[in-house]
Amino acid sequence: MNAITDPTAPGSPDQILLGLNTFGDVGAGADGEPQHHAVVLRELLDQAELADSVGLHAFGVGEHHRRDYAVSAPEVFLAAAAMRTSSIRLGSAVTVLSSDDPIRVFQRFATLDAVSSGRAEVMLGRGSFIESFPLFGLDLADYEVLFEEKLELFDKVRAQKPIHWEGRTRRPLSGLSVYPQLENHLLPTWIGVGGTPESVLRCAQYGYPIIFAIIGGHPRGFAPLADLYREAMEKYGHPMRQMATHSPGHVAPTDDEARSEFFPHWLAVRNQLGVERGWGPGSRSEFDQLCAPEGALYVGSPETVARKIALLKKNLGVDRFDLKYSHGPLPHAAMMRSIELLGTSVAPKVADLLTSHLRD
Repeated sequence: MNAITDPTAPGSPDQILLGLNTFGDVGAGADGEPQHHAVVLRELLDQAELADSVGLHAFGVGEHHRRDYAVSAPEVFLAAAAMRTSSIRLGSAVTVLSSDDPIRVFQRFATLDAVSSGRAEVMLGRGSFIESFPLFGLDLADYEVLFEEKLELFDKVRAQKPIHWEGRTRRPLSGLSVYPQLENHLLPTWIGVGGTPESVLRCAQYGYPIIFAIIGGHPRGFAPLADLYREAMEKYGHPMRQMATHSPGHVAPTDDEARSEFFPHWLAVRNQLGVERGWGPGSRSEFDQLCAPEGALYVGSPETVARKIALLKKNLGVDRFDLKYSHGPLPHAAMMRSIELLGTSVAPKVADLLTSHLRD
């Protein structure tokens, strides 16, 4: 087998890769009741297959352990998706490394890489929910040390050499090897960050590509963190890797249709999280501000969403944009149309806008 081109090498100034991610949000059935998780997972396979057929770059599924999301075992789902797809990259968004075993995470994604012929990638993070800690018998007081030590161990496992490691959170390893190994390349590994300088510096320390979760405010505000990542990668002596962002959104034929379809589902999720986290209630005015050209929601017609993605490229210089296309009980049919429009209409419009910008 020939060596695989590094999929995390930075792209050209006139290009941005488009991907998708989802948590397997539980939608409503025809009777108005929440769908069974099994139904959501089967529909998710159709969504991954469509994303591949319309030429999108990547499809990621996030790990959660709560009633409103169906994906708790990303690698199992992605292995099934590998059998239904041929070109699209398959990854997590994110894997909650703090509450998992780094060796098992590597082994599962190495297996996925084999069955997908080299299309696997893993995004590591601490997650924005804490349900996995009590579920797996972990102490939230160890939140920081668990991620730091497990990331350190994962990095040693990823090198595919005998491991020498010791720390607080597990017994030491002395010279053991981990299998299966990947063919002719290392496992593409991203770090997902929510927007703190400390997380950016940690990612750069390991030389991993970075993805910023931008779910509110203005993407332009992440420019200092993007600059920090570039500077830190140079300081640590690592070759530059891709930068990406993740934001929610929805594509429909017109702006009005996209907003009217997406708003009630955005509001339901926004208010549910508000109750859990002590936020005030959401509103239509907040939603409209987030849908504005500088806002963090990529909701609108193909032309509107393409312009926002091109602006993201201009402001942050990122190499990849992942649309979080599922949101609460948004119907499967609406998500399928959104995926199709992203690949067939938004992607070429973005390419044209970026090429025109360079000519100008």
